[in-house]
Amino acid sequence: MSDLRHTATRRRVAKRLLPYLCLLYFIAYLDRTNIGIASLQMTRELGFSNEVYGFGAGIFFAGYFLLEIPGTLLVERWSARKWISRIMISWGLVAVLTGFIRNATEFYWLRFLLGLAEAGFFPGVLVYLTHWFLAEDRARTNAMFVVAIPLATVLGSPISGWLLQFHWLGLAGWRWLLILEGIPAIILGIVTMWFLTDKPAQATWLPAEEREWLEAELGRERAAVTTQHKGSVLKALGNWRILSLTGAYTLLLTGSYGVTFWLPKFLSQFSGYSNTTVSLLVALPYFAAAVAALTAGFLADQRGNQRLFAMCGMSMAGCLWAASQTPGIGVAMTIVVFMCSQAAYMSAFPNFWALPTKMLSGEAAAASVGLISSFGSFGGFVGPYAVGYLSSHAGGYPAAFLFLGGCAVAAGGLVWVSGWGLKAKHA
Repeated sequence: MSDLRHTATRRRVAKRLLPYLCLLYFIAYLDRTNIGIASLQMTRELGFSNEVYGFGAGIFFAGYFLLEIPGTLLVERWSARKWISRIMISWGLVAVLTGFIRNATEFYWLRFLLGLAEAGFFPGVLVYLTHWFLAEDRARTNAMFVVAIPLATVLGSPISGWLLQFHWLGLAGWRWLLILEGIPAIILGIVTMWFLTDKPAQATWLPAEEREWLEAELGRERAAVTTQHKGSVLKALGNWRILSLTGAYTLLLTGSYGVTFWLPKFLSQFSGYSNTTVSLLVALPYFAAAVAALTAGFLADQRGNQRLFAMCGMSMAGCLWAASQTPGIGVAMTIVVFMCSQAAYMSAFPNFWALPTKMLSGEAAAASVGLISSFGSFGGFVGPYAVGYLSSHAGGYPAAFLFLGGCAVAAGGLVWVSGWGLKAKHA
């Protein structure tokens, strides 16, 4: 096949898979984080303290931790289509049930079950993308997928804020927010069974010649990486570079989810604005993040320096999260700082996830992605809970955001460490 045909094949695959996968992650991220907007009413109605809310928001990741590695191996060995479908239907059902909680115990259990239901989705899709996209396209492909994170906030926050206004059938707006935003996952879980294709060899929507070329190219890449970095799944999980990336991701998620779950409450208390206005303000930083994710993914693939983009983005985000608490900067400047911080964070995210699959291939790569995502989920628990605790016992939000910022800067340092001794083309 000519280079022109190669490009056409890659574009055909991207147009078929990426918009749909982005939509799935949009719904996933919305359902895990809409509790931040719901908290503007929920904590008051149910009498939850900052600590109770922070623990409940974060315990999602305790359930998430349990199935990350098994989930990625199932995608590699079994079927991405069936596994993702199962995940979506189960998390949609739990998301709907969360709208009916009455006390802290029910809140904790359903957030835990939501994490358990959704576990394996994000790392599973990252592994699935390696079945379809060449290494040279990996960072921009990841960027087009994870852009769903800021889009879920840009579009989801105003919608969630609007839903807070409705009180139907004796249920408060925050309950309808959780119920109505859980239903699309169930519907799309059913659609996924027939829309997704596990491997290029099964893609009847690709011409035979293009299927064969793509399978051959991906096979050559896997063979080259396996030759360069030999090892079993167990050896991959003990690889010090992978462990460095695992530590980095854990620290990064500590910071990012601390910000994500608490930004609505922080802005509400800091500004005194209405819930609707706060939900619109929350969307602004994530609009900047969406642009940054796509730009950084394309630039890093062109220049081959994903590690540098990841390291710098993490460190800049951390410094800006800490700077958001500078005394006297006002609401407008605080929003600008958060816009810059979320842009920096999202410039790091897709480039970070291009790194482990440059080091390993096959089941070893799948297990490493699962390991990183699994232990990273501890950060998703620690961050929201730490903000709740520090804001109550250590002088309020300044101490909390300084902690979150320090975690992100340390994450950037570990990404730098993971690249020691690597040849340029593998860095």
